[in-house]
Amino acid sequence: MNEFSYDNQKPVFPVLIGGCWQPASLSDTFRAFNPATAEKLPEVYPVSGWEDLEKALTESSKIKLQLASTSPDKIAGFLNLYADLLEKNEEAITEMAHLETALPLKSRLKSTEFPRMINQLRQAAAAVEERTWCQATIDTRLNIRAKYGPLGGTVVIFSPNNFPLAFNAVAGADLASAVATGNPVICKAHPGHPGTTRLLAEGLLRALEQSGLPASTVQLLYHFRNEDGFRLVSHPAVAAVAFTGSRAAGLKLKEAAERAGKLFYGELSSVNPVFFLPGILKQKAGELALEQFSSCSLGCGQFCTKPGLVIFINDDPGRRFLLKLQQIFNQPLSGYLLSPAVLENLKKAVERLKIAGAVLLAGGNQNGGTGIQFQTTLFAITGEQFLKDPVTFQLEAFGTLAVAVVVDDAEQMVRVAECLEGNLTASIYFSHSDEDEEIYRRLEPVVRLKVGRLLNNKMPTGVAVTPAMHHGGPYPATGHPGFTSVGFPAAFLRFTARHCYDNVPEEHLPEELRRKNPNGRMWRLVDGTWTQSDL
Repeated sequence: MNEFSYDNQKPVFPVLIGGCWQPASLSDTFRAFNPATAEKLPEVYPVSGWEDLEKALTESSKIKLQLASTSPDKIAGFLNLYADLLEKNEEAITEMAHLETALPLKSRLKSTEFPRMINQLRQAAAAVEERTWCQATIDTRLNIRAKYGPLGGTVVIFSPNNFPLAFNAVAGADLASAVATGNPVICKAHPGHPGTTRLLAEGLLRALEQSGLPASTVQLLYHFRNEDGFRLVSHPAVAAVAFTGSRAAGLKLKEAAERAGKLFYGELSSVNPVFFLPGILKQKAGELALEQFSSCSLGCGQFCTKPGLVIFINDDPGRRFLLKLQQIFNQPLSGYLLSPAVLENLKKAVERLKIAGAVLLAGGNQNGGTGIQFQTTLFAITGEQFLKDPVTFQLEAFGTLAVAVVVDDAEQMVRVAECLEGNLTASIYFSHSDEDEEIYRRLEPVVRLKVGRLLNNKMPTGVAVTPAMHHGGPYPATGHPGFTSVGFPAAFLRFTARHCYDNVPEEHLPEELRRKNPNGRMWRLVDGTWTQSDL
């Protein structure tokens, strides 16, 4: 991509609208930061005006019917080809992501996140080809048939800053899910990694062209004003919004979208509580303290599944565990926060906890020197303090920050669980002692209804890309507990509508609802019993 517009002699990268790279309509620009130096990078990217957003919406609307009727084989072909093209450019993509985020190149971007991004695209392609995500259903007696299909409008994707590849607006699971189900997409890059997004989008456009999908299937805008974002998500041409980011920003977008009757799927906030029962702390308090710290500090504490709330009983094993936690958190940690905004939010969180009466056990200050860094920080509160002000002690903050909740007994532990907000995950660590088993039986039913994913004797920071994964949870973790943003084909269903056909002749039915359907199987009502069988 070598087209540029110019602003004060500085090259400004164009936006992707209608299958063409073109100058943005506004002269406003921005640059990303290098977190390792706290300095702005030289590349200049545009802030789009409403004219760009409107053009992109028009282009999406032009091709929505064509895309909705595109064969699954062609869509799967695009997803596989896109993965192939990205693999050929792995070096440049991961180097740019490292420059813009300071995330480790070898241990994170190359070894974990890039392969995950590629794997997601290929898993989505396989699910499209397999087709059972449509949940084709037929009532033979009444000749009524139904399946899931496209929404009939544009999907808008807002990407987060903490996963520049696996959750990128133009290459992550949201993008794969929306295209897999036959929807046009408008992507908003995160301003923290526009260069990474640009490189991904270059491969995406080539894959669209070579696979034969409409060139406007996916369009990219780097940034736009807040008021234009609210206008976009409430536009008549928009069918659904996928947002991953802060609770404050997400709730404002959610309000604008839902006021206009638009679907909004947001990942908003989660502190991912971890309960340590006394029996297992008796066995290995030191080992578990290190495990807790390792998970909390992964990615400098900038995972949405970071275990930021630690709950245990104030007994001898619990006190040994807290002392070990304090020792580990007081050790220096390398790594950088993603942006000045993350640093400021972390500072505010620390001050908020101090004002609320939490005891600072480790860290609490910004690191000196170059780069965007903050000390690893640990606070402690009593169970009574938590119960008096549960909202304050559950606010998510990126960074290696944890709050230890030291409860009086098992009864108070259960009461703390009852006051939890909705979370993506919760973990319960326990032994098979009679004491732990008794507490677990009381605790688990309460915790189970508070989270999307419940873990036992395992930290939550690993999110496997598998059909069985549920990456979601009750509000405010997400806007809807019934949907996941990870795991195919379940993630597809966010961007689908149920299409019903009543007495429609077979020649006018979608392939999946015909007797000789591509995968040869569908749900069928026979003598009052639903069975999945060959037809």
